[in-house]
Amino acid sequence: MNSILSDRILNMEESATLAMAKKARELKSQGIDIIGLSLGEPDFKTPKHIQEAAKAAIDEGKYFSYPPVAGYQDLREAISKKLREENNISEAKAENIVVSTGAKHSIANTFMCLINEGDEVVIFSPYWVSYAEIIKLAGGVPVLIEGTLENNFKATAEQLEAALTDKTKAIIYSSPCNPTGSVFSQSELEAIADVVKKRENLVVIADEIYELINFTGKNFSIASLPGMFERTITVNGFSKGYAMTGWRVGYICAPLAIAKAVEKIQGQFTSGGTGIAQRAALAGIAGDQQPSKDMADAYFKRRAIVLELLQQIPGIKTHIPEGAFYFFPDVTAFFGKSAHGHTVKDADDLCLYLLDIANVSLVTGAAFGAPNCVRLSYAASEEELVEAMKRIKKALGELA
Repeated sequence: MNSILSDRILNMEESATLAMAKKARELKSQGIDIIGLSLGEPDFKTPKHIQEAAKAAIDEGKYFSYPPVAGYQDLREAISKKLREENNISEAKAENIVVSTGAKHSIANTFMCLINEGDEVVIFSPYWVSYAEIIKLAGGVPVLIEGTLENNFKATAEQLEAALTDKTKAIIYSSPCNPTGSVFSQSELEAIADVVKKRENLVVIADEIYELINFTGKNFSIASLPGMFERTITVNGFSKGYAMTGWRVGYICAPLAIAKAVEKIQGQFTSGGTGIAQRAALAGIAGDQQPSKDMADAYFKRRAIVLELLQQIPGIKTHIPEGAFYFFPDVTAFFGKSAHGHTVKDADDLCLYLLDIANVSLVTGAAFGAPNCVRLSYAASEEELVEAMKRIKKALGELA
């Protein structure tokens, strides 16, 4: 049946994180004790007050019909208020907000509204797996600028300037970053903004979905800088900071023309996000923030545990992530080695080896633009993390 499918879908890569999670689930269903460290999925339950808000919305019976395409007005107002007061994006208003079914949907909407065939988008790499595929789906050309382990995986303003061409339409980065956990400082973002402001019709997509899991202090938004609001689409959502992955609520804050364009395309593709989920999201953003702070504290503790155990594994090289809940170690020391019928040629092979021999699922760094690395999520219990690291150390030690 492949002959019936479009080139668009045949040329699209499958999400590596979801593919590895699928393999892990299949092995678990066979009774194998798999520890899953591949998905960026908080292991916490959605905070109770958010759950209760959803129950109350159901009982009210007012949110069963189609919601407004851009989201309920009170949620959009609460988001814009949060952006003004917490992110110093003073121009943010409800009219600049479009609520979608997750930050991934927000990013897809944005690129479908911005990109013409052949337009280039500069991606700060390592990058979240779906950026490049969404850009290509929209007809664009991904252009990678690479940060390295030595500079905490952060590409620089100088690299950005060198990568710009007459075809460059946008740039995209995440901070805190998936997959590296790196965080761009205010001074680094100011330098990036200075480059962007030299060019007409060049916009920034700032993915801030891990904003609430930041170990450096308050997250800095590039849209708060002078002259950048009208050039920036800020992407955020509720999945990570509020443990609401399955609720599927994300949003953009964008200049009015872009917000209206995103609302227009969303009206044709999905209409508005689920009404009950939006009521839950409102309780999250406008309610008690302590559960989110407690979760971030737990991730901070887990980071310390995993860092200590990683540093005990000969051959592993890692930086200290500043946010999110990932490590992104360099594993080239294991390339060319063999054990248990496996030969490790690259990070893909290493992940399959560890899944088979250690029963731990990780994700190859190749999916994130860094083929010498693997991504390890520490959004798991302390007990699981300690056991996973024990298994990984043993399996890697057997490679020769």
